[in-house]
Parts: sequence; structure tokens; C-alpha cells
Amino acid sequence: QVQLVESGGGLVQPGGSLRLSCAASGFSLDGYTVGWFRQASGKEREALSCIDSTDGETYTEDSVKGRFTISRDNAKNTVYLQMNSLKPEDTAVYYCAADHKPWYHFFLLDKNEYEYWGQGTQVTVAS
Repeated sequence: QVQLVESGGGLVQPGGSLRLSCAASGFSLDGYTVGWFRQASGKEREALSCIDSTDGETYTEDSVKGRFTISRDNAKNTVYLQMNSLKPEDTAVYYCAADHKPWYHFFLLDKNEYEYWGQGTQVTVAS
């Protein structure tokens, strides 16, 4: 099946770290910009970070810049989100999405315009 699958979420203490994975199955992420979003309960979807398909150019929103780092391993057909210094307000369901649009247009798309979405992985930051 052609899909994106997020993993790596869970319960972590404030100040801790998690690495989320976004793995593609049934297609190659080569040529796709891939980005991460999150949605806290009762709140709107929030863009976090994206990484370009070819040159590795990244864009990260100010809300998580300096704490979250996106990367990709094309050999593993996977994109990662390293999350450090986690705070309770980081608690949310984290989603990845992929699209052929370049990084500088990626977060301008409407939700239904992205070619692929993952199912989400829950991140809970609490003592």
C-alpha cells in the first residue's frame, strides 16, 4: 500500500527528547518535500518544519526553531524529526506529509493538496 507511517511518539518528561520517523511505503520519497505538522487537542493544525527533496534545504517555524531538527535518510526512505528540550505545550499528535512542491511553497498548501499524509503519532510531554 502507498502510505506514510509516523512512529516514535510516546510519553516523555519535560526537557526530554524524542525522534519521530516518517517512513514511506510503496513509493520513494525522492523528489518529495516532506514536512511535519502537529495538532493539539481542540486546536488547529500547526506547521513545524519541512525538508526539500534534493538539496536538503530546510525551513522551520519559529515556534520550534532551535529545538526541533528535520532530516532525511533517502536510503531508508525516511524523514525524521528530532525533538529536544520538550515542553508540555509540545503535546500533540504529530503528522508528516509529502508533496512535490518545493520547500518554499510547502506550508502554503491546503491540507487536501498534499499528496500524502501519515496517520499521526501521539507525543505527550508530562511529568
